[in-house]
Amino acid sequence: MKLLGKVALITGAGGGIGRAIALRLAAEGASLALLDIGESLAATAQAVRAASGRCECEHADIADAGEVGVAVAALQARLGSIDCLVNNAGITNHIAPLTRMDPARWERELAVNLSGPFNLLQAVLPAMVERRWGRIVNISSMAARGGLYNQAGYSASKAGLLGLTRNVTLEHARHGITCNAVLPGLIDTPAVQAMPALVRDDALALVPARRAGRPEEIAALVAFLCTDEAGFINGAEIDIDGGSHLCPVVLGSAREIRERQAAQQGSSPGTA
Repeated sequence: MKLLGKVALITGAGGGIGRAIALRLAAEGASLALLDIGESLAATAQAVRAASGRCECEHADIADAGEVGVAVAALQARLGSIDCLVNNAGITNHIAPLTRMDPARWERELAVNLSGPFNLLQAVLPAMVERRWGRIVNISSMAARGGLYNQAGYSASKAGLLGLTRNVTLEHARHGITCNAVLPGLIDTPAVQAMPALVRDDALALVPARRAGRPEEIAALVAFLCTDEAGFINGAEIDIDGGSHLCPVVLGSAREIRERQAAQQGSSPGTA
C-alpha cells in the first residue's frame, strides 16, 4: 500500500493500459480520479470499486483546456488535490503517408497526444508545487524515438511528449516533483489484438522477447514511479518493450533469420 493517502489522476482510464494502471494504483492504496472521453470508463470504475478501491470519474476531451479545467476541479472537490498524474490518454487513428495526411486529423492527433498532457499539467502542477510533492508519468511510445511507418502524427506527438517531460523536470524538480516518461512497445491491448494477424505477427517477430508486453507490466512500472522510492528518478525515458528499441537487423546468423521468417509464417523453423 505504498500510495495510501495519495490521489492519482489517470487519463484514458477506460481500457487497455489505462485500466491496468488504475487497478494497480488502487491496489497500492491510491484514491483514483479517472478521466476519459468514452463510456468504457464506467467499467473501469466498477472494477476498481469491486476491488474495494475508491474512485471518482469525469468525462472530458483532454484536448480542450476548458473541459480539463472543469473536470479536474470537480474531481479535486470530491477527492482532494492530485498527488500523482498519469498522462495515458492517446490516439492512433490516422495512418497515411506524409504526403496524404489530412491536416485536420494531424492536428487532432497532436491535440490529444501532446496538448492534452500539457492541459493536465497546467491543471495539477500549482497544487503540487504548493505541497512540494508530486509524481507525473507520461505514457509515450517507442515510436517517439524510432518513428512509426505511415504514422507521422503519432510519432511526432509522442516525441513531443518527451520534450515536455524534460521541461517539467527542469522547472519543477526543485519542488519535490518528478516527471518521467514510459515508452511502451507492442502491448497486448484490445487494439493490438484487433490488428490483422499479418501485421501483428510481423511486429512480434521483431521483438527480441518474442512476445507482446502485458498491460499489467506497464502498470507495475507506473506504480513504482509514483512512490516515494522513485523520488530521485526524474526526467527519465524508460523503455518497456521487450528489447524492441534495439537494432533488429541480423547480420551474423542465418538461423536467426530463418526463425524470424518461420515465426512470421507460423511454421516450424527447422534446424540450422
